[in-house]
Amino acid sequence: MTNPNIEQLTAAQKANAEVMVALVHTAFNGVEKIAELNLAAARDFLNSSVSGTQTLMGAKDVQEAAKLQSTLAQPNLEKVTAYYRNLYELITATQKEVTDLMEQHYNQLSQKATSAIEKTSASAPVGGDVVAAAMKSMLSASTQAFDHFTKMAKQMADIADANVAVASNATAKAVGAASKAAAKK
Repeated sequence: MTNPNIEQLTAAQKANAEVMVALVHTAFNGVEKIAELNLAAARDFLNSSVSGTQTLMGAKDVQEAAKLQSTLAQPNLEKVTAYYRNLYELITATQKEVTDLMEQHYNQLSQKATSAIEKTSASAPVGGDVVAAAMKSMLSASTQAFDHFTKMAKQMADIADANVAVASNATAKAVGAASKAAAKK
């Protein structure tokens, strides 16, 4: 193995290590944000539970307690819906960051591979152009597969976004209708 090959291998290993570190940082940042969201939700749930219990204990009869309970349920449903929407947004953002890192790394690798194939084919002996053509074909096929995977992942994320929006709107409407019905009683 010649010195330039060792240098190229070392550079490739360094680049891979940098990508892995970036992926780990991205994952930890996502986990940290989810933990913060969970702690805030738990704190809010505890405060709401204590406040709701105190309110219910002040009810004078069963009908008033039932009315208070349905009134107290609406904000809790809204909070749960908001929690899941925020959780989904955090997960989606983390997934996008990971996907962007992977795309960037793949594009760099692809460019380096293309450059290496072109350099090798230029100095290849007779018949080497067949090997270079095969390598270019494999690289093209892997690029198309990666592009297809990326497009499919983005389509799935778009579908999931639309479903979350529809579910959030439906939940908000149902909570509003239930609140209005409870207020009429």
